[in-house]
Amino acid sequence: MKEKLIEIIEKYHHLTEQMTKPEILTNQDQLTLIAKEHSALEKIVKVGTEYISILKQIDESNEILKDDDEELKDMAKEELVTLDNRKSNLEEKLKVLLLPKDPNDDKNLILEIRAGTGGDEAALFASDLYRIYTRYAERKNWKCKVMDSSDTGIGGIKEAIISINGKGAFGMLKYESGVHRVQRVPKTETSGRVHTSAATIAVLPEAEDVDIDINEGDLKIDTYRASGAGGQHVNKTESAIRITHIPTGMVVTCQDESSQHKNRSAALKVLKARLLSAEQQKVANERAAERKSLVSTGDRSAKIRTYNFPQGRITDHRINFTSYRLSEVLDGDLTELIEKLKIAEQQELMASNIK
Repeated sequence: MKEKLIEIIEKYHHLTEQMTKPEILTNQDQLTLIAKEHSALEKIVKVGTEYISILKQIDESNEILKDDDEELKDMAKEELVTLDNRKSNLEEKLKVLLLPKDPNDDKNLILEIRAGTGGDEAALFASDLYRIYTRYAERKNWKCKVMDSSDTGIGGIKEAIISINGKGAFGMLKYESGVHRVQRVPKTETSGRVHTSAATIAVLPEAEDVDIDINEGDLKIDTYRASGAGGQHVNKTESAIRITHIPTGMVVTCQDESSQHKNRSAALKVLKARLLSAEQQKVANERAAERKSLVSTGDRSAKIRTYNFPQGRITDHRINFTSYRLSEVLDGDLTELIEKLKIAEQQELMASNIK
């Protein structure tokens, strides 16, 4: 571990030096890339530097034990107990910090919410999920923008596609992909019987141009009149866009922007995110034989969580975690759930590294 840490620290100092060079300072793209890599190493360097210092102090204390001075030896023995404890604590931290990072974690994301089984109640639950994620984004000071949506007219959502921009957004919400199930008494239910409904969440990392290259010849682009609220402008202009990616048959629509140009740009952003996600899922499937992660499989057909309203309970089935903070979660407080999922994934990664 020590050799690896020395290598990382040297790289960190090299990047620090690079950021002061005039040719780098005048190249914004290159400076951004270097600064991003520099920032990613900062915490490892801080803990690693302390760890190497502790190792040096342990070596010095062990040397003192060879001395004839009994008083010095006793002091060294006491010091070694403290140093060994500190060394163990730092090693545990470093095990987590040195785990392979998901390159998408720092990216913005595209969040797709779709009502599943359960009719109107499923659409109302999809609306609840929409509120959870937009409120969570507000808590994190991230920017949310609705790219496409379809509602039921009674406060429910059939489908919503949202762009969320913020540092580490995908890394925090990537665990949310899958089927979310709700158990509650619908407003329309007169007998008080509990119904079970579902909605599906897909969290996609926003693709950059370097990630996905789309051939314009592979796209079929149609325009049509947007529906829903918006007054005369919506009814009189063909601003809505439908893009079909011919090689995959993937279809994306966008009508929430006021102009055709903006809707086209938004639809392409969603298409790129879906194509990138499909490519990454293909790679993940190939690796599945080696290690199957329960936390972030990307399998959107898997039931991941149940929201039980009568008991105020929320259960994440992947990690067998239950909380009775349902009302807080509904207001966008996902911190506890995300932390538990992150810890579970770290434990899986550490276990797979040991094997």
